[in-house]
Amino acid sequence: MGTMVVEGIEGMRALVGKTLGPTEPMTIDQAAVQAFADATHDHQWIHLDVERAKTTAFGGTIVHGYFVLSLLPTLMFDRLLQVRGVSAMLNYGADKLRFPDVARVGCGVTMQATLESLTPRPPGELATFAVEFRAAGSAKPCCVAQILLLLLP
Repeated sequence: MGTMVVEGIEGMRALVGKTLGPTEPMTIDQAAVQAFADATHDHQWIHLDVERAKTTAFGGTIVHGYFVLSLLPTLMFDRLLQVRGVSAMLNYGADKLRFPDVARVGCGVTMQATLESLTPRPPGELATFAVEFRAAGSAKPCCVAQILLLLLP
């Protein structure tokens, strides 16, 4: 599926209730996980110690949950949706964030998003998306959340 292009806030209104995606998979390798650990100072062994992680139920290292969530801008706006005719789209927050399963290092992660609502929030409109990230080979999503974005005209 290609990137959908919409024009402004009015174009977004037409997407309310629609699901976009899933995206093409993005593979997360061990080097990326190491870089994320270094940037966030989260060096828990299950993410980094390949040999020790092989002995766990996961069979190897797993991606940080917050790393998966941090893929949102790339997967959403490079691969799912391009909004033209707004001056800015600002992160406003996240609700109902959960990590129901893990993403194993080396797997492909996809994302889909449903625009649940678009409501006035001066000086713009607040878009609420239900997003779901899935790791290849997993029965459950590895991350689900409601993402709030403020669109400014």
